Amino acid sequence: QMQLQESGPGLVKPSQTLFLTCEVSGGSMTTGYYYWGWYRQPPGKGLEWIGHISFSGYTYYKPSLKHRTSISRDTSKNQFTLQLTSVTPEDTAVYYCARSVGVVQTTLGPTRGPGMQVTVSS
Repeated sequence: QMQLQESGPGLVKPSQTLFLTCEVSGGSMTTGYYYWGWYRQPPGKGLEWIGHISFSGYTYYKPSLKHRTSISRDTSKNQFTLQLTSVTPEDTAVYYCARSVGVVQTTLGPTRGPGMQVTVSS
């Protein structure tokens, strides 16, 4: 059974860059035609889609975050990463990685990480 696990710093200072990694186990990222996405849920708010990287390496980003976001993958390590620049306290959220069929923006599928808290604070 495929499993995903987010990792990275739990605390980031304002103006810094957030790097998160999603490690995929129990199967290869390159098998099938899946998309690999990042989402977040700020405290007291709903789920927010950040972006996806496709099976072919094409990236899709939420327009309002596109100028600060980069998603990449390392298929040799079976992982993909999120880079979010110039963070502010408004970027504080629980961050999730997930697998989907297509660019799913509104819900997390069953194949997803447990989520990790990221706090932006000085």
